Amino acid sequence: MSTSTTQHAASAAPMTHREVLEALSGLILAMFVAMLASTVVSNALPVIVHDLGGTESGYTWVMVGTLLALTATTPIWGKLADLFNKKTLVQVALVVYVAGSVLAACATSMEMLIGARVVQGVGVGGLTALVQIVIASIVAPIDRGRYSGYLGAAFAVATVSGPLIGGVVVDALSWRWCFLVAVPFAVLAFAVLQRTLHLPTVRQEARIDYVGATLIAGGLSLLLAWVSLAGSSFAWASTETALLVTGGVVALVLAVLVESRVSEPMIPLRLFRNRTITLAVLASLTVGVAMFGSTVFLAQYFQLSHGLTPTEAGLMSLPLVFGLLVASIGSGRRISRTGLWKDVLVVGALVMTLGIGLLATIDGDTALWVVGLWMTVLGLGLGALQQNLVLAVQNSVPHSDVGAASSLVATFRTMGGAVGVALLGTALSHRVTDLVAQGMARLGAPVQAEGHQEIPDLSTLPGPAREVVMSAFGEATGHLFLLALPAAVFTIVVVALVREVRLRSTVHTDAELEAVAR
Repeated sequence: MSTSTTQHAASAAPMTHREVLEALSGLILAMFVAMLASTVVSNALPVIVHDLGGTESGYTWVMVGTLLALTATTPIWGKLADLFNKKTLVQVALVVYVAGSVLAACATSMEMLIGARVVQGVGVGGLTALVQIVIASIVAPIDRGRYSGYLGAAFAVATVSGPLIGGVVVDALSWRWCFLVAVPFAVLAFAVLQRTLHLPTVRQEARIDYVGATLIAGGLSLLLAWVSLAGSSFAWASTETALLVTGGVVALVLAVLVESRVSEPMIPLRLFRNRTITLAVLASLTVGVAMFGSTVFLAQYFQLSHGLTPTEAGLMSLPLVFGLLVASIGSGRRISRTGLWKDVLVVGALVMTLGIGLLATIDGDTALWVVGLWMTVLGLGLGALQQNLVLAVQNSVPHSDVGAASSLVATFRTMGGAVGVALLGTALSHRVTDLVAQGMARLGAPVQAEGHQEIPDLSTLPGPAREVVMSAFGEATGHLFLLALPAAVFTIVVVALVREVRLRSTVHTDAELEAVAR
């Protein structure tokens, strides 16, 4: 163990409840900003894409671009947190996010919008990883569940208010303001962090693995680009597929070779020898599919299958958020009381799978209250899983590896989201195109089944055609959840195999504390 780490362990005195709450205030604002980045846009996307002349593929890429950047940069943010001042890194992530938001608000084309969303994703990647890492550095695992409820509340408020704010802004002003509403919160979070968050600066020689970081980001980006574009922009069996897959695999193989030889790897490969970390990472993949897929495509479902306005579609997110909030706070408090977490993960995986299975039954004729009830079930499962997977991983590693380990879970969660949104978006586009073609043919007005069908404006369609489109989007959305069901079942198997280790009552492991004593 390095001298700087042991000195830090020795000097880190437990914080009082009041001190933790003061430190959490800015972090909660930062988490609110990170969640608002996606939720405020979700219900506005059909309007945005239509206004910019985009297609269903473009709709998907507005979300995938952010998730791709988030996925590729999260491990880098996590490693930087082990080397540099965490407070400064959070503030840098906020600045990057604001820059991307301003660019998105000024977008004049789908290409510019997607590029701006990538910049936003870099900032959100930092916020998503760093908030969890900072909390891990000031709160012991046994007490962390007590405070996860506050993060759960921030998540819930952002998830509820984001679609509502976005819907009101689109209906009353312009979709461009959707990208600016979070900027004041980001500025406030920056100021509050400066005033309330005081972390000891761990001085150590920083050896940044630039080659490894580049290879990891490049490999992940190439593979995610392939998953997102194959089947729409080019065939699955094509030259483009061969180039992207080969390039991505080669980059990741080289990354493994580099990471195994450098002194400060971006992703320490030894972490994967820990059974809990490996299984939690795999579970995070499917949690990402369920979390991002549900928020992205259900917003489109409500507007294009039920004809709701963006504001009304935002209100329909309340059941999902209610489930998330209840499960997040309830499971966090139970874990803090008992120090045990595996049963919470298993129950969460079972409930999440049930929710996805129920949502697979919806179509354009399903009553809204029924959809809301199924969303509540899904929210309960997600709320019990997402925060507690990170907690289980953080409890399994020494404090010096918390940044890298936490970012692994976040990386694979967003990777699952990016892959899920891309694959499900492609499936939705093809399914809708086929169903619309069949419906129009029955009306005597056949249309050509193209993979790049534009997002329709229901108000401009004649009555019979509007019914065909609404029915197509309703049936296709239910089909998406059916496709996601095997991934949810896989989550149950994975969390059941995790070996439980009771939460420790100190920030640092026993080995680290013994090293300080010597």
